[in-house]
Amino acid sequence: MLSNREGQRVPEVTFRVRRVDSWQDVTTNDLFSGKTVVAFSLPGAFTPTCSSSHVPRYNQLADAFKSHGVDEIVCISVNDSFVMNEWQEDQQAWNLTFLPDGNGEFTEGMGMLVEKSDLGFGRRSWRYSMLVRDGVIEKMFIEPEVAGDPFDVSDADTMLAYLAPGASRVVDAAVFSRKGCPHCTRAKQALTNAGIAFEELVLNRDYSDRTLRAVADRTTFPQVFINGMHIGGADDLEAWLRARQAA
Repeated sequence: MLSNREGQRVPEVTFRVRRVDSWQDVTTNDLFSGKTVVAFSLPGAFTPTCSSSHVPRYNQLADAFKSHGVDEIVCISVNDSFVMNEWQEDQQAWNLTFLPDGNGEFTEGMGMLVEKSDLGFGRRSWRYSMLVRDGVIEKMFIEPEVAGDPFDVSDADTMLAYLAPGASRVVDAAVFSRKGCPHCTRAKQALTNAGIAFEELVLNRDYSDRTLRAVADRTTFPQVFINGMHIGGADDLEAWLRARQAA
């Protein structure tokens, strides 16, 4: 049975962290004392769900967490510091602190150390997230104890909804553009002026015209998508933003 430690202090542990070319000791007190911290733990660096969903979304929503009083977002795994450093580089997850619990001491103290010997992993962390205020665990989201690697409640959106209930949904935007397109520039500026972060995909660098026809059934630029909805071109985007502001 996994432990829910809400209302308790985090375990007192010293982590061995490799920074640049030297070892440093980082204590639990260094990480959590006097701060509001969101921490999430996962089975292993470079593993599929951890790399495709868990880490990227926390990294993406870092500004939203900070706007609601979170000082730091920590990713914990039972891996050594070299592996964690390489994984952070691979993920470009610079909004997060990657914490190597190489000996599993913190994870064991949390009651989250589980056997994954059937996968050749040895002992690893169960997947969970927690909100910690000045070293005391306020809330934990622990994945259900079922076979496999469930990923239902420890995600960034669930934690953000707990932290800021009723807050507007974070807008996810993508712009399919091409070089030299003035309407693309106008759309990107409109999103920037509205305070909406976006990902830009450039024709012949990130996608082909066939891809654009497949996903949008369009051949003109830009094509803007927001929260899974196809908005359209620059004029359509400006209309959507006006309606959003009026709502």
